[in-house]
Amino acid sequence: MGKKIFVSYKYLDSLVQDLNIYEDVRDFWGNLVKRKVTTTARHYVDKIDELLEVDDHIFKGEDDGEDMRTLEDATIGSKLGDKIFDSSVTIVLVSKGMKEPYTAEKDQWIPWEISYSLKEQSREEGRSKTNSVLAVVLPDTLGRYDYYIVEDSCPYCKCRILKTDFLFQILRDNMFNIKRPVFTNCENHVGSRPYQGYSSFIYSVKWTDFIAKPSSYINIAVAIRQNIDDYEITKTVK
Repeated sequence: MGKKIFVSYKYLDSLVQDLNIYEDVRDFWGNLVKRKVTTTARHYVDKIDELLEVDDHIFKGEDDGEDMRTLEDATIGSKLGDKIFDSSVTIVLVSKGMKEPYTAEKDQWIPWEISYSLKEQSREEGRSKTNSVLAVVLPDTLGRYDYYIVEDSCPYCKCRILKTDFLFQILRDNMFNIKRPVFTNCENHVGSRPYQGYSSFIYSVKWTDFIAKPSSYINIAVAIRQNIDDYEITKTVK
């Protein structure tokens, strides 16, 4: 059975690996030629659309860079509520330039999209549940992920590190938020030991791993959602 999936992303973020996309344009003489397009996070959404099962349905987040600072909370809720209400899974594309550094988080789309994905909405047709949420990490312009994910950081336990400091607050708050964490026994870590298992309500996966088996990683997010009571969930934008 297909899933209704909402994708949250920074529309114009070009700090991502080039996908070598070309478009047909007319030159000065009217000839049809190929022109290279600057790859943005939006193009990765198109790739997800191609990857998923035919009976999955994609709802896209930000698509026009609309300035939120002039919008009332009720207007934001109306815009997002319509898109997210019918979805059961949210994929958030983590990219190096996903945040606008000089704009408050409450004035950017992604935090609100995550917030409405986590909230329950009531309507005449029923009540929505908290979405499963999966963070798919896009490669940067050099094809690297270590701006966020560092694999095999320890030579002994081979744990990975998530550099969550640059994320939006609502994403950080829903990572490493399991109520009863289980830690590794690796003695190579001083102070704090790495978590074991699914310690975050929002699971993170690299783009290359996700495209190899997208359904498997979506199912991980769904399984975590089934155990939602095990996590301290933050649903509001701060």
